[in-house]
Amino acid sequence: MLDDYYRQYGLVLLLMGAAFAVPLSMVIVSRMAQLIRVRPNKPTNVKSDIYECGMETIGGRWVQFNFRYYLFALLFLVFDVTAIFIYPWAITLRSLGGGALLVMLAFLAILGVGWAYAWRKGAFEWR
Repeated sequence: MLDDYYRQYGLVLLLMGAAFAVPLSMVIVSRMAQLIRVRPNKPTNVKSDIYECGMETIGGRWVQFNFRYYLFALLFLVFDVTAIFIYPWAITLRSLGGGALLVMLAFLAILGVGWAYAWRKGAFEWR
Protein backbone atom coordinates (compact mmCIF):
# COMPACT_ATOMS: atom_id res chain seq x y z
CA MET A 1 0.00 0.00 0.00
CA LEU A 2 2.76 2.44 0.98
CA ASP A 3 4.74 1.40 -2.09
CA ASP A 4 1.90 2.47 -4.39
CA TYR A 5 1.62 5.77 -2.51
CA TYR A 6 5.25 6.66 -3.19
CA ARG A 7 5.01 5.41 -6.77
CA GLN A 8 2.25 7.94 -7.47
CA TYR A 9 4.40 10.76 -6.13
CA GLY A 10 7.28 9.46 -8.20
CA LEU A 11 5.15 9.71 -11.32
CA VAL A 12 4.16 13.26 -10.43
CA LEU A 13 7.81 14.20 -9.93
CA LEU A 14 8.71 12.52 -13.21
CA LEU A 15 6.05 14.52 -15.08
CA MET A 16 7.14 17.74 -13.37
CA GLY A 17 10.72 17.05 -14.41
CA ALA A 18 9.64 16.43 -18.00
CA ALA A 19 7.50 19.59 -17.97
CA PHE A 20 10.58 21.54 -16.90
CA ALA A 21 13.14 19.75 -19.09
CA VAL A 22 11.33 19.85 -22.45
CA PRO A 23 10.89 23.64 -22.75
CA LEU A 24 14.33 24.25 -21.26
CA SER A 25 15.94 21.91 -23.79
CA MET A 26 14.07 23.64 -26.63
CA VAL A 27 15.42 27.02 -25.55
CA ILE A 28 18.95 25.64 -25.20
CA VAL A 29 18.88 23.91 -28.61
CA SER A 30 17.51 27.06 -30.25
CA ARG A 31 20.21 29.22 -28.66
CA MET A 32 22.94 26.76 -29.68
CA ALA A 33 21.61 26.67 -33.25
CA GLN A 34 21.81 30.45 -33.35
CA LEU A 35 25.34 30.51 -31.93
CA ILE A 36 26.76 27.97 -34.36
CA ARG A 37 24.85 29.61 -37.24
CA VAL A 38 22.72 26.60 -38.17
CA ARG A 39 19.56 28.66 -38.50
CA PRO A 40 19.41 31.92 -40.43
CA ASN A 41 19.19 35.20 -38.56
CA LYS A 42 18.60 38.04 -41.01
CA PRO A 43 16.39 40.69 -39.40
CA THR A 44 14.82 43.25 -41.71
CA ASN A 45 12.45 46.16 -41.14
CA VAL A 46 9.52 44.05 -42.33
CA LYS A 47 10.38 41.19 -39.95
CA SER A 48 10.87 43.57 -37.03
CA ASP A 49 7.61 45.42 -37.67
CA ILE A 50 4.66 44.98 -35.31
CA TYR A 51 2.36 42.19 -36.51
CA GLU A 52 -1.23 42.09 -35.36
CA CYS A 53 -3.65 39.67 -37.04
CA GLY A 54 -2.40 40.48 -40.53
CA MET A 55 -3.60 44.07 -40.27
CA GLU A 56 -1.54 47.22 -40.35
CA THR A 57 -1.22 48.44 -36.77
CA ILE A 58 -2.65 51.75 -35.66
CA GLY A 59 -0.55 53.67 -33.16
CA GLY A 60 2.81 52.95 -31.64
CA ARG A 61 4.14 50.08 -29.64
CA TRP A 62 3.13 51.49 -26.26
CA VAL A 63 -0.63 51.74 -26.55
CA GLN A 64 -2.62 51.65 -23.33
CA PHE A 65 -5.40 49.09 -23.23
CA ASN A 66 -8.64 49.56 -21.40
CA PHE A 67 -8.52 47.69 -18.10
CA ARG A 68 -11.93 46.15 -18.80
CA TYR A 69 -10.26 43.61 -21.10
CA TYR A 70 -8.31 42.28 -18.14
CA LEU A 71 -11.32 42.50 -15.83
CA PHE A 72 -13.40 40.48 -18.27
CA ALA A 73 -10.63 37.89 -18.53
CA LEU A 74 -10.33 37.63 -14.75
CA LEU A 75 -14.08 37.27 -14.31
CA PHE A 76 -14.13 34.53 -16.92
CA LEU A 77 -11.30 32.80 -15.11
CA VAL A 78 -13.12 32.95 -11.78
CA PHE A 79 -16.25 31.34 -13.19
CA ASP A 80 -14.26 28.82 -15.19
CA VAL A 81 -12.35 27.72 -12.10
CA THR A 82 -15.66 27.50 -10.25
CA ALA A 83 -16.94 25.06 -12.84
CA ILE A 84 -13.76 23.03 -12.45
CA PHE A 85 -14.32 22.87 -8.68
CA ILE A 86 -18.02 22.03 -8.87
CA TYR A 87 -17.79 19.17 -11.38
CA PRO A 88 -15.75 16.67 -9.29
CA TRP A 89 -17.71 17.67 -6.20
CA ALA A 90 -21.01 16.92 -7.96
CA ILE A 91 -19.71 13.54 -9.14
CA THR A 92 -18.78 12.42 -5.61
CA LEU A 93 -21.50 14.22 -3.64
CA ARG A 94 -23.23 11.05 -2.38
CA SER A 95 -20.04 9.66 -0.88
CA LEU A 96 -19.00 13.01 0.64
CA GLY A 97 -22.13 13.56 2.70
CA GLY A 98 -23.98 16.60 3.94
CA GLY A 99 -20.92 18.45 5.19
CA ALA A 100 -19.60 18.75 1.67
CA LEU A 101 -22.91 20.23 0.55
CA LEU A 102 -22.65 22.93 3.20
CA VAL A 103 -19.06 23.70 2.28
CA MET A 104 -19.98 24.03 -1.41
CA LEU A 105 -22.97 26.23 -0.57
CA ALA A 106 -20.65 28.50 1.44
CA PHE A 107 -18.22 28.60 -1.48
CA LEU A 108 -21.00 29.49 -3.90
CA ALA A 109 -22.34 32.14 -1.50
CA ILE A 110 -18.92 33.82 -1.38
CA LEU A 111 -18.72 33.64 -5.17
CA GLY A 112 -22.25 35.06 -5.42
CA VAL A 113 -21.30 38.03 -3.24
CA GLY A 114 -18.34 38.71 -5.52
CA TRP A 115 -20.54 38.36 -8.60
CA ALA A 116 -23.12 40.80 -7.16
CA TYR A 117 -20.35 43.27 -6.31
CA ALA A 118 -18.95 43.06 -9.86
CA TRP A 119 -22.43 43.52 -11.30
CA ARG A 120 -23.11 46.53 -9.07
CA LYS A 121 -19.83 48.15 -10.10
CA GLY A 122 -20.72 47.67 -13.79
CA ALA A 123 -17.95 45.17 -14.53
CA PHE A 124 -20.19 43.17 -16.86
CA GLU A 125 -21.06 46.15 -19.05
CA TRP A 126 -18.99 46.62 -22.17
CA ARG A 127 -18.60 50.36 -22.75
